Amino acid sequence: MEAVYRLYASLAPVMDPESGLGGKLLYAGEPDPDACHLLRAASIAGAASLAASANAPALHQAMRDGALDFAVTTLGEALRILKNQLRKQQPAAAGVSLSPRAVELEMLDRGVQPDLLASGLPSSPELAVFTALGAGRIQPQPLPPGCNFNILPIPTDWRQPLAAFDELLLGCLAPADHLNRRWVRLAPRYLPVAARRLRSIACARDAVLPLIARRVGSAPEP
Repeated sequence: MEAVYRLYASLAPVMDPESGLGGKLLYAGEPDPDACHLLRAASIAGAASLAASANAPALHQAMRDGALDFAVTTLGEALRILKNQLRKQQPAAAGVSLSPRAVELEMLDRGVQPDLLASGLPSSPELAVFTALGAGRIQPQPLPPGCNFNILPIPTDWRQPLAAFDELLLGCLAPADHLNRRWVRLAPRYLPVAARRLRSIACARDAVLPLIARRVGSAPEP
């Protein structure tokens, strides 16, 4: 969860406070573990994402794990999906079962220019062109000094909808804290199944945990 959050936070400088990265395209290359963290982070941030691998089972595994929404066989199929999402400024992550080099060559030939690139992509002439045209590399960022990544398990005896717990957590955040507010609202949708009953937030530990404990303890039964 923290690895995904750090990548998500690294997108903050290019995120709109309201729409996030709606309308932006990320190219992640091979869906290895680091790239899958980035795909999740980009979806939470609102971007459309593209991955590529000649290893079709790896794509399907990434889709089963929730890092990808679609696995297709051609770049044309992926672009039909992603163009619609880009137009609506909605997130989607598609994987193409071709080698990254083949996809990059076709992207260049079709005039597809990503806005963002995974930091771990191997160098290639195509990526150099994308970078020269303004695509930024995404690097995970350290948390600010004094900031902790706090994981909050939803209590086992919590009987209200999970969204009610999210509202309690949102109530601990300043209205201007767009980064954490978006994370609280959207991260559960894109994180792995094992994290479904966990919530997380990056802040000073004493700023949120006691308040959450008091609010959860006083929350009425439905």
